[in-house]
Amino acid sequence: MKQPKNKILLHACCAICSGYPISLLKDMGYEVIVYFYNPNIYPKEEYEKRLNAERILCDYMNCELIEGDYNPEEFYKAAKGLEQEPEKGKRCDKCFELRLSKTADLAKQLNIKEFTTSIVISPHKNFEKLTRIGELTAQKYNLNYKAIDFKKQDGFLKTNNISKKLNLYRQNYCGCKFCL
Repeated sequence: MKQPKNKILLHACCAICSGYPISLLKDMGYEVIVYFYNPNIYPKEEYEKRLNAERILCDYMNCELIEGDYNPEEFYKAAKGLEQEPEKGKRCDKCFELRLSKTADLAKQLNIKEFTTSIVISPHKNFEKLTRIGELTAQKYNLNYKAIDFKKQDGFLKTNNISKKLNLYRQNYCGCKFCL
């Protein structure tokens, strides 16, 4: 009898960042379900390009993709009063909290005990900060946040190689209109 795999919900910020995390998590024995929830992405056309790239990646990696609602007002509400913050500041923290909270909520609904995010693979993002946010969020939902620094062992290079192989759309900013 084949042992059932543990499921994990991977929040995907974009296809470029999620290629290697999907691969690594599968190698670790997980059944990966990808959740694309990014109301911070501006404009809508940019969001659609990133979502389409994620669809291509998930099809290639043979994993389920759940598409969250695109509702930028949720992000603007979370970021209210922080519009002038620099990148990596308090606005980003609120954005991470919003996206990881929605991910944890979905994991709970799906009865998935663990979640993580592909955001941490970016060399521009702080692993410790994201881990702290993920763990606090997990506590609220009685879940486990899987803190994996996907940058390690050439993860960023590996994820870029996957995206190049698939000719995935490459963005040049985090997605937030306040960073343009």
